[in-house]
Amino acid sequence: MAGASTGPLRWFRSVLGARGSVDRHNARRLAEHRGRTPAETLERFRSVVPSTTSPPGPVAMWLGEIVVHGEDVRRPLGLVRAHPASTLAPLAAFLARQNSTVRSRSTAAGLRLEATDGPFTTGLHGAPHVAGPTLALVMAMAGRAAFCDQLDGPGVATLRGRGSTR
Repeated sequence: MAGASTGPLRWFRSVLGARGSVDRHNARRLAEHRGRTPAETLERFRSVVPSTTSPPGPVAMWLGEIVVHGEDVRRPLGLVRAHPASTLAPLAAFLARQNSTVRSRSTAAGLRLEATDGPFTTGLHGAPHVAGPTLALVMAMAGRAAFCDQLDGPGVATLRGRGSTR
């Protein structure tokens, strides 16, 4: 929600005002958008859905923020969202080659990742293999080790070990 209402100049000012602390910056943006009630927060969220405003950076990075954090919210609530492969495959490719907001390239390094539900593959043939749904690969590269439960192959233990406890 904050990303859809924070242009580049405002984003830079906020990060500088937080003395470079991403946690402080995020806490400020969260407080700014949180309503007095859940209904008010939901209304604020809905108001920015059509927004084309974004902080600086590649579009794939912001798509990753939406997909990954959306799943962070959905999973504990037991909500399932079917993301189209046409959305997830380019995001997975971006994460496999970038260490931007998360250390996804480092997480995937030395592994062969292959989606079982779409066109995404990365890594060298002969590297420890990991296969599964594209969403699970995206979430595992984003440090969500719990999604490794949906993956198969000899590289899963390595991928899980590189992820966070989320």
